[in-house]
Amino acid sequence: MEDQDEPLTEVGTSIELFSGGGGLALAMHRAGFRHLVMNEFAPRACETLLKNGAVKRKSEDHIPLALNDEWPLIQGDIRDFNFDYLAQKVDVVAGGPPCQPFSLGGIHKGYEDARNMFPQLFKVVQQTQPKAIICENVRGLLRTSFRPYFNYILRELSLPFEERAEDASWEAHDAQLVQRDREISQNSEERYVVIPMEVNAADYGVPQVRNRVIIVAFKASLGITAEDWLERFAPRKSHSRNALIKSQLDGSYWERHSDVPGSVRDAVVRSLPDAEPITDETLPWRTLRDALYGNPDRPHEPPLPRDVVDKMEHPSGMWLHHIGWPGARIYAGHTPNYLDRPAKTVKAGVHGVPGGESVMLLDDGSHRYMTVRETARVMTFPDSWQLAGPRGEQMRQLGNAVPVELGRVFATAVAAALKWADSRQENR
Repeated sequence: MEDQDEPLTEVGTSIELFSGGGGLALAMHRAGFRHLVMNEFAPRACETLLKNGAVKRKSEDHIPLALNDEWPLIQGDIRDFNFDYLAQKVDVVAGGPPCQPFSLGGIHKGYEDARNMFPQLFKVVQQTQPKAIICENVRGLLRTSFRPYFNYILRELSLPFEERAEDASWEAHDAQLVQRDREISQNSEERYVVIPMEVNAADYGVPQVRNRVIIVAFKASLGITAEDWLERFAPRKSHSRNALIKSQLDGSYWERHSDVPGSVRDAVVRSLPDAEPITDETLPWRTLRDALYGNPDRPHEPPLPRDVVDKMEHPSGMWLHHIGWPGARIYAGHTPNYLDRPAKTVKAGVHGVPGGESVMLLDDGSHRYMTVRETARVMTFPDSWQLAGPRGEQMRQLGNAVPVELGRVFATAVAAALKWADSRQENR
């Protein structure tokens, strides 16, 4: 498990589902949640988790008692396991059900796709009855063709104990949910208040344009309304494109990157639109250059070395996964990442990585593939985070992950909402 600059304080307990390479699990841990158990199917992803704070779960009695205890990992198909033993012990169920069915980079089978794991998320909620739920997924869920099913997902999450008959279509179950929604009390123990939010990770300090849907849900009996969440607790955008443009025009951005050649700086400035007046206190979007060579939000983070050796670990020995990879190309439809913008969305598609997402243009005009470590920084993983498997598998894990900083911001907000609800109930 990574070292922390400051000691963490426990804020609650959690179950981590579809844990993948560990982005949301690490985010929840950083926010102070004690992982009671985690689950992942992919063997290489499980290897990654075991390298970074997880341990194979020994039995149902294997429940961590302290925040920094090792994370019990169940490796295998979630459909083969039961989580009843944790009923009433869980504050938050967190996870991003596999997104291939709804991803723009996938084959778009949606709810007919066997990889749709939302039903398994609902099953765990039924079994454990958590106080809250955090779910992250691709923006493809909002496509017109999937919108009716997305609305069904929200209704099912709102009334997770209204089970679907084995022979019922999702449309029939949806109609049942609509009817039951009229009948069940708004503050029932069987109801959750569900709030979906469209987010761009760049707006929350992640050096990457990554548009996603985050769904948070709270047990209705806690008294946290959608209005409470949106007005009191939902994370506010902390960074903005306009603030980045302003900083590059007024020179403050270049002060922290004083080694950038003047010709590069001048070309960037010439390409910028006029900055609109800033009416808030947002910070500049973090750029790829910030992430790799000097981020003002994280001054403790040392710059990555710019020299990369092909197919071997960086010779300094201190940079994990900082290995070059030959063959990068730039052409129409395959444009690179630019150092002075946030990175493109890190992807893990079924047909490889299209669109140049893992290629970057350097100051001298050359280009190369980003290393795994550079990509991990774009996903805001710490440099101590170890990834298992060959390069392609490591990149797949990163592309499927929740950016750690984005997850931490939302996990911290959910913890604050739960603390507020607890204090209100104590004062009644």
